[in-house]
Amino acid sequence: MDESADSPEEGKTGQQPARGLRFTDDLIATLPVGQWDGYTEVIESEQDAERAVKHLSKERVLGFDTETRPSHTRGVTYLPSILQLAGAEKIFIFRLDECGGVPVMFPLLCDPRKAKVGVAVRDDVRHLQERAPFDAPGFIDVSDFTKRAGVINTGLRALAAIYLGLQMKKSKSVQCSHWELPFAVNSKNKKDAEFARKQIVYAANDAWFSRELFLKLEKDGIIPRFE
Repeated sequence: MDESADSPEEGKTGQQPARGLRFTDDLIATLPVGQWDGYTEVIESEQDAERAVKHLSKERVLGFDTETRPSHTRGVTYLPSILQLAGAEKIFIFRLDECGGVPVMFPLLCDPRKAKVGVAVRDDVRHLQERAPFDAPGFIDVSDFTKRAGVINTGLRALAAIYLGLQMKKSKSVQCSHWELPFAVNSKNKKDAEFARKQIVYAANDAWFSRELFLKLEKDGIIPRFE
């Protein structure tokens, strides 16, 4: 997820933001750090993907995000390698090249009764559709509503600071890592194993913050309740 829109001016957290509000990185750094500390599972088989989809089918709102291998060559792009979906109690990180691909998630992605929420979701959905075409009802970009409320920032990190009062840690080295490769959590190389754990935390946090932000905006009446 691109956080390039997060370069803001001073504001106050925990209140209805004034129109034209932006948050600076320095201000965000003063906030308490927020992080998902619940159950996270990396999905690497079609059988596990079907089980995860069945579990998530009970949810009304799913935090949504994807991760993609970066390209450092002009004209070369890649499709998403990771799809994250966050429910109330569990977050699943689907490795698309290993778990059966996007079609396994069709029961969720194509269901208009499931809100799939995040920031900059249109690009994520379009790129997933390039892997496997599907109809995409129920996707909600929370920044559409915060912009209408007068907030200039559109990135997830700044919106989490403004509305949740939490600092979202974002590592550029993790964001730009090779997401198509397996997570080396069991590597004998301690640095590789630690970096893989950071990747998993990063991916889970993106989906968790997306869901928490949506629920807060829904509660505050900034987003209409999704039914």
